[in-house]
Amino acid sequence: MSDRSDAELLRAIADHDRDALRELHDRHAPWVGARLRRRCSDPDVAADALQDTFVAIWKSAGSWTGSGEVAAWVWGIAIRRLIGVLRKRARWEPAVRIMQRDDDAVAVAAEEAILEHIEHGELGPALAGLSPEIRAVIEATVLDGLSTREAGRLLGIPAGTVKSRARRARQELRGALT
Repeated sequence: MSDRSDAELLRAIADHDRDALRELHDRHAPWVGARLRRRCSDPDVAADALQDTFVAIWKSAGSWTGSGEVAAWVWGIAIRRLIGVLRKRARWEPAVRIMQRDDDAVAVAAEEAILEHIEHGELGPALAGLSPEIRAVIEATVLDGLSTREAGRLLGIPAGTVKSRARRARQELRGALT
């Protein structure tokens, strides 16, 4: 692994540097995969979403604006890819059940249904209205259930900053939802 920063890697990926993509993948895939598996009970869905995430990074690295943490940008792509994979599979669910003649053949976890409602219910636009830095803290601590220390490590910020951003996010969300 080189000593290039995540931002440098994204710029290199935007110039189609496969080694940079490999390095970014090696650096971020373990924690992204773990978070996806915490969000989704089906390991195949989580694996598909992880793969789709890095394909999307390859295609859209040039769209990163440079604001916020690269890890938060990567996670935003990953969660959208997870929802996309879940939607795609949900379309085929009735056909799979008919083919297998078993009502229990495909089970959707409660977490997956909640994800869908978060993204498309009232909370989705409220979360989207938060700054990327604040949204990343809320996603890490509330949606993923990480501790303040774990979220700080993931986002590369002190635990105290995680706490203050979480408090600010709650205030902003309350205002947006009332």
